[in-house]
Amino acid sequence: MKKQGAEKIKKDILARFARITKQAKKHDARAKRRLPGGDTRNASYYTPYPAYMERGKGCYLYDCDGNRYIDFVNNYTSLIHGHGHADIIKATQAQLKKGTVLCSPAVVTYQHAELLCKRIPSVDMVRYGNSGTEATLFATRAARAFTQKDMIIKMDGGYHGSHDLVEVNIRPGTPAKGMPIRHLEGPGIPKSVLKDILVAPFNDLNALETLLKKYKEKIAAIIMEPMIGSLGMIPPQPGYLKGVRNLCNRYNALLIFDEVMTFRLSTGGLQAISDVEPDLTALAKIIGGGFPVGAFGGRAEIMALFDPTFPEGPRRMGHSGTFNGNNITMAAGIAALKAYNKNAVNKINRLGDKLRKGFNKAFKTVGIKGQCTGLGSMTQVHWGDRNIITAQDTFKGMIESQDLQTLLHLDMMCRGIFSAPRGMFVISTPMTEKEIDKAVKAFELSLKVLKPYAADVAPGLIA
Repeated sequence: MKKQGAEKIKKDILARFARITKQAKKHDARAKRRLPGGDTRNASYYTPYPAYMERGKGCYLYDCDGNRYIDFVNNYTSLIHGHGHADIIKATQAQLKKGTVLCSPAVVTYQHAELLCKRIPSVDMVRYGNSGTEATLFATRAARAFTQKDMIIKMDGGYHGSHDLVEVNIRPGTPAKGMPIRHLEGPGIPKSVLKDILVAPFNDLNALETLLKKYKEKIAAIIMEPMIGSLGMIPPQPGYLKGVRNLCNRYNALLIFDEVMTFRLSTGGLQAISDVEPDLTALAKIIGGGFPVGAFGGRAEIMALFDPTFPEGPRRMGHSGTFNGNNITMAAGIAALKAYNKNAVNKINRLGDKLRKGFNKAFKTVGIKGQCTGLGSMTQVHWGDRNIITAQDTFKGMIESQDLQTLLHLDMMCRGIFSAPRGMFVISTPMTEKEIDKAVKAFELSLKVLKPYAADVAPGLIA
């Protein structure tokens, strides 16, 4: 039967993966005894079990079975300089000798903040946390406190971490026609969240204005990734971000950019490229030099609400955290930011362009309908040839391609390429054209293996 051919290809890929990850399989079995599913971070898990990475150097990872991979995950975009960058190690070791966190304001913390404010024109002042989740949580809270309104608009398919308010429509809920249908992302999130969160499709100014008109006296802010990240690396359409800024001005709502991922696209993030200034910005990932970090900042009059000397009253905001702005993270972050200058940005963005071009050519050469989206150093693989404008477009492609992406991920791991299971590839500064060429070659070979599988399970993808 036709489907038997597809099943054999799948079994062959799984068998090859099993042969090179025997020790990882044992570790996975042991981990499952104490960690639910053997995991403590959903994004790092993939089937049938993950490889266990032991060390990294430059743009390479080495697992417990002795395999070497080119690292196109970079801890989900956070390791802009790859692994073991000399300046970051030097700065971290020097600070470690002085202390990790001293429960006191530190010179290194305001020096880090000065760097951020210099690079991002919209940011006058900054506060720190330990994750992107904390950054978006406090950015939205600050917007509510400043405007004295409660409702927030987010984008369908947008990801802003794991606090209750934004655990809505991470999987898109846009029907064929009309506005997105709001839904919670899982159990444990109170239904009351839906009272204060609205959802609009990305790249659709008319839909956004419909919500602003209807709830104009209640909207505190719009929070958005200026490029949809985890669900497709979908760039904004020309004029879209400026249109959102204008709508916020017209309807008296604040604009929050979640640049946790996109800050790497220039020294000042995607907002600098698009020449659009939000009122608040959420940051994390590359600003910590490989250590846990989150930050939010913006206009001085908004950030003043967190000032401990701000007059007592209902508008003064509390914000604490045992490791906020800790000395180790700040020292590593300063080293990472200084090393990430315009030349470094231009280099990895150029390599990202080369990777997308190579992958797109491979799809055509092999005869499978597919494409890559993204900007600069960030790339996302999509199955199918539909125009990718909203997160729903990404989601449809994921459904139609069935488990092709899972098998592509494993097959490329067997060829020494480590990417995000969802098809995201990101560049780090130690990479060269040699690594890009290897990835493109592996991608084409994997597509050739998978073409008969696609012909069986998703024949519409055959060009």
